Amino acid sequence: MFYQLTNEQLMIQSMVREFARKEIAPTAMERDETKAFPAENFEKMGELGLMGMMVPPEFNGEGANTVSYVLALSEIAYACASTAVVMSVHNSIVCESINKYGNQEQKEQYLPLLTSVEAIGAFALTEPHAGSDPVAQTTTAVRDGNSYILNGNKCFITSGSNAGIVIVTAKTDDSARHRGISAFIIRKDNPGLKVGHIENKMGLRASDTTDLILENCRVPVEDRLGEEGEGFMIAMTGLDCGRIGIAAQSIGVAQAALDAAVQYAKKREQFGQKISKFQGLRWIIADIATEIEAAKQLAFSAAAMKDRGEPFTVPASMAKLFASEMVNRVTAKALQIHGGYGFIKDYTIERLYRDARVFTIYEGTSEIQRIVISSSVLNDKRLK
Repeated sequence: MFYQLTNEQLMIQSMVREFARKEIAPTAMERDETKAFPAENFEKMGELGLMGMMVPPEFNGEGANTVSYVLALSEIAYACASTAVVMSVHNSIVCESINKYGNQEQKEQYLPLLTSVEAIGAFALTEPHAGSDPVAQTTTAVRDGNSYILNGNKCFITSGSNAGIVIVTAKTDDSARHRGISAFIIRKDNPGLKVGHIENKMGLRASDTTDLILENCRVPVEDRLGEEGEGFMIAMTGLDCGRIGIAAQSIGVAQAALDAAVQYAKKREQFGQKISKFQGLRWIIADIATEIEAAKQLAFSAAAMKDRGEPFTVPASMAKLFASEMVNRVTAKALQIHGGYGFIKDYTIERLYRDARVFTIYEGTSEIQRIVISSSVLNDKRLK
């Protein structure tokens, strides 16, 4: 049985679809070429409430549920995956983490800045030698009176050079392993926070991905997020929500690829007829549509469980795993339907194919998702 959307959710989907295809999609290809950060997109999205969707109204948010967020994010990804990934990290991880673990003062101070897009949010967990294994991170936070002094290097940080607020994890007690990791809210103007190398990526090229360098970065104690030692928990909880966001992005890109393939197949003639008449191609289209629908149902299920306050770690991993693998299969098949034209940058499918590739990697690789899922199935107590 398909997930039943409410009238309000359908209205949100319709509104964002119209906005994304009118305001964002027309310049997506240009941004892919120039790598220009879509700041104007986020200003408009902030006015529509899309940059604080799940933040309570008391902090200038929309108070929307996670299912509505999945619908909105999918529509943004359909138009421009670079814009969508920034929206996802900003909402799924940064706003959600501050709303869930921040104290009242932190919520009042930072959430309105994020929802109004006075500041874009970034999340700095990954390090050159600590990707899938966060416990291996070497960034340190040493207490010094009413401050912490942070030192270390972070990498692959979405919006690293454009973010105004960054949540950073660092070790406050190296001997305690994951219980020795803490989280901090750092402002962009902190003199100890510097932007390092900016990556030249295969896809999502209008979204900056950078190194962040912490050199004697002094952070007030009141900007520690949660208690000492709660950083790992905060990061993992944020990534659970983030994985629903990746599933939503995957769905949007896959739907764009399907629509592009269908449009092309209805126009392209070979052997005296439209290629959409060939049974082999029609079966490919049927398989693509089925995979997209399956990904939607997994994403809606995980989102609904989150909204009901139920544990959703495993459903989020399932949604992320299936949807991210799905979008790579779908964009490859859609490109194949385009034939040689799919290899040309004049066609949208070429960009979609490149954008989709990272979805199985960031915010937990497919292999990490399989560990999470299989550990639950096998009840592996070592990982609990």
